[in-house]
Amino acid sequence: MEKKLFTLKEANALLPALKEDLLKLQQLTEQFEQRLLEYQRTKAHRPQAFRPGADNADPFFEMESKLEFMRMENDLLIGNFSRKGVQLKMIQPGLIDFPAMLNGEEILICWKEGEEAATHYHGLHDGFIGRKLFPEEEE
Repeated sequence: MEKKLFTLKEANALLPALKEDLLKLQQLTEQFEQRLLEYQRTKAHRPQAFRPGADNADPFFEMESKLEFMRMENDLLIGNFSRKGVQLKMIQPGLIDFPAMLNGEEILICWKEGEEAATHYHGLHDGFIGRKLFPEEEE
């Protein structure tokens, strides 16, 4: 699959849909973490509750199944970012990079949750700390 390169305009056009995807992912991640803590607490209080046998059902099976389903859903949501050609760098707070070219150099247009639009970029190896205002945005 060929790597998608974005213009600043294309990145910002895609941003509303990505914000929705990010919100869903953040909510699911929070729910997963809460259920995982609940599962860990329950299991810690009943470490030997399950003994295989004809009469016993595994008391943790349902919780483990829900966690596994949530993990798969989480992986699917994360994969949606890649399928759209963007790089999800952080879930909380949201941080998304859009591969692009500027003056013949590969860069990443960078958006951080809370910003209205993508207005900055950085080099492939500079990271968020190396952000600069995109030339079209300078004035």
